[in-house]
Amino acid sequence: MTTTNSELLGLAFMAFFIITLSSTARYYFKFFCFIVLSLVCAVGPVPFMLLRPRDYRNALLPAYLCTKFGKMLGASFEVRGRENVNRQHGGVVLMNHQSALDLVVLAYLWPIVGRATVVAKREVLYMFPFGLACWLWGTLFIDRKNQNSAKSAINNESKAINEKQAKILFFPEGTRGNGDALLPFKKGSFHVAIEAQGYIQPVVISRYHFLNSKAKLFNRGQNIIKILPEISCAGLTKDDMPTLMERVQKLMQSEYDALSDESLAINNLSKSL
Repeated sequence: MTTTNSELLGLAFMAFFIITLSSTARYYFKFFCFIVLSLVCAVGPVPFMLLRPRDYRNALLPAYLCTKFGKMLGASFEVRGRENVNRQHGGVVLMNHQSALDLVVLAYLWPIVGRATVVAKREVLYMFPFGLACWLWGTLFIDRKNQNSAKSAINNESKAINEKQAKILFFPEGTRGNGDALLPFKKGSFHVAIEAQGYIQPVVISRYHFLNSKAKLFNRGQNIIKILPEISCAGLTKDDMPTLMERVQKLMQSEYDALSDESLAINNLSKSL
């Protein structure tokens, strides 16, 4: 064995030793692996995606790979409520937002809900080659700094709900929250649902007890994704939006509390964690 090979082997053992002993090192190492593997999952199939651009099916293979890599890193999910999904019409799918690992949740939901698409800020489009992959599977990009542009894009997507039976996946909180309470919902997704006179499908993910960004912990955990029954927006107007938002938030909060408690029991954790 050459000196160079011995040094590399020594560094590998040292890295393994540090990651094994340090939860902080393990936290950053796992997230690094997650980012790299997610990029590989998304970009690898791009040559095949070019055959049918802007088709939601382009994300099916990346989604499948993402769920497998998620399990490998310790993020496992059980999906409940599949019977509540109606693929014969479009709608708005609302999910609580906790971490970048929600990408794994999207990967589980993508093949279930049907003609899925997501909304992302326009800057993502220019993150080559990931932005190209997102565009190829039909991501809707909006300029959040330009309210008229964003509203126009959302209105076009409202038409897609009815004309293409598209399911638009939103994180209504708008930013990540990992506490006991969901953050206040933003109006955008509700505007889309009312504009389309379509359906809202709440989806609740149990709290990520295995993940703690402040304490830098990234352990293994079993989580629950629950798809709730649809809520019709037929006949509703913008005046009904505050009541609708309150109704949906209370429903999702109640389910979040129940699922998070169940997740504690499944993972043999105490309430204090």
